[in-house]
Amino acid sequence: MTRTIVSCRDAATNLDVTEAGPLPEARRETRPTTREDLHNYIKICLGLKVPDKRVCPEHSSPMDYLWHSFSGDSPQSAGQVTTADAVVWANRGGGKTQTAAVATLLDAFFKPNCQVRILGGSGEQSLRMYQYLVAFTQQGYQESLAEQLRKGKCRFTNGSTVEILKQSATSVRGTHVQKLRCDEVELFREEVFAAAKFTTQSTDKIVAAMELISTMHRPYGLMQKEVAAATSAGVPVFKWCIWETIEKCTGRNCSQCPLWGDCQGRAKAAAGYLKIDDCITQMRRSSRPGWESEMLCIRPSRDNVVFGEFDPALHVRPMDHDPNLPLYRTLDFGFVNPFVCLWIQVDREGTVRVIDEYLRSRSTIDVHAGEIKARTPCREEQVTATFCDPAGAGHNDVTGTSTVRELRSLGIAVKYRRSAVLEGIELVRRAIRSGDGKSSLVIAPNCPRLIEALQCYHYPDAGRTAVGELPLKDGVYDHPIDALRYFFINHQHGTPTTTRRY
Repeated sequence: MTRTIVSCRDAATNLDVTEAGPLPEARRETRPTTREDLHNYIKICLGLKVPDKRVCPEHSSPMDYLWHSFSGDSPQSAGQVTTADAVVWANRGGGKTQTAAVATLLDAFFKPNCQVRILGGSGEQSLRMYQYLVAFTQQGYQESLAEQLRKGKCRFTNGSTVEILKQSATSVRGTHVQKLRCDEVELFREEVFAAAKFTTQSTDKIVAAMELISTMHRPYGLMQKEVAAATSAGVPVFKWCIWETIEKCTGRNCSQCPLWGDCQGRAKAAAGYLKIDDCITQMRRSSRPGWESEMLCIRPSRDNVVFGEFDPALHVRPMDHDPNLPLYRTLDFGFVNPFVCLWIQVDREGTVRVIDEYLRSRSTIDVHAGEIKARTPCREEQVTATFCDPAGAGHNDVTGTSTVRELRSLGIAVKYRRSAVLEGIELVRRAIRSGDGKSSLVIAPNCPRLIEALQCYHYPDAGRTAVGELPLKDGVYDHPIDALRYFFINHQHGTPTTTRRY
């Protein structure tokens, strides 16, 4: 049968779509077996031209995600461990929600008894994905529905069900499904997200999967944490930005284009759908941090972070202990929250070099002392100074002593100087970037927790509404920062004045 195809655009996402005449049921019901088959199936049966070209290095295309999601239930080699989970980090207007709705339809239609749940960062976000799904079912899939569509739930004749979950722990707990799609993860409440991780269960024919889909607004938000965790967990991250989803640029003068500074010719290789003029308008009306986080997916917006000038590309580089430079250690105490030790040197130009870090929770002071001594790259008497949290000098009613006294008894001569939090923060800021634009702080790559903290240490989400408001003490990012500021406070003032003996 010959089909007449007329090009048009989807009003919500601006994705290229097509309107066509009747389609043979045999074509609709034939499960795609290759990536190319799937791409063509979506184009013919749903009228969507899903972008399928990677433009930026290390990025993916929306089609990469769809193929992973759909083919995750293919038979695997015996004994091979795989994951069908996925993280999707993409730009605003990048078709994330609609593409996930396509994946939902494919799961429900081609995988009998597949239970799919949609969990959005808000009820409106969940409903948006479901509405896309409902629209897809009207394109020839009505006969596959077991009953009339409900608000937030649809059942298929093959036993598959798609349903919206509420953004609440009560709604999520007790749910056991094969596929869970979490849209706009950045907006999730942490207790709901924690409960959602235990909802998926595989069957003999369907591999369980939890898909996390979002832009990345905040460097300290859930999405940032999950993207960071995905690499070590072996979960694929599908990342695309404006250049994977913008229309192909033709006939424009690059030297006069407002996008040139970011584009650098990328749009000429693009194969997406976002109108170039719309992107130019959005760039002009947004802030630079907002543009970088929402459209370029370079980094989350740093509007609310404490050290917005910190840049790993500038401040992180490999370096080892230099025996010709003085060596300092700086400590922040913790038990449930981590105990932190940083090893620091200062070169002849005054550059502060953080060469190593140690973080550990739920261990006693004697364990920490042993680790610190073992990792120190010189004899104990050669350490110039070990600075610490002044709170460690406080008397403990349970042990009858103090952390400072214990460390000294174990051969670590700690010193401290009392100061205001903001004083230390300002010294760290000055080292990251001084008034003349120069930096005097560099960190070794083997200090990942400190590097992460410098990017994520932030003010309360309500923003800085008053002069002098303190950053949030979240028990995660504040501890490495506290250790770092103890160094700056003590080193700035020379030899610490507190030499109390017990």
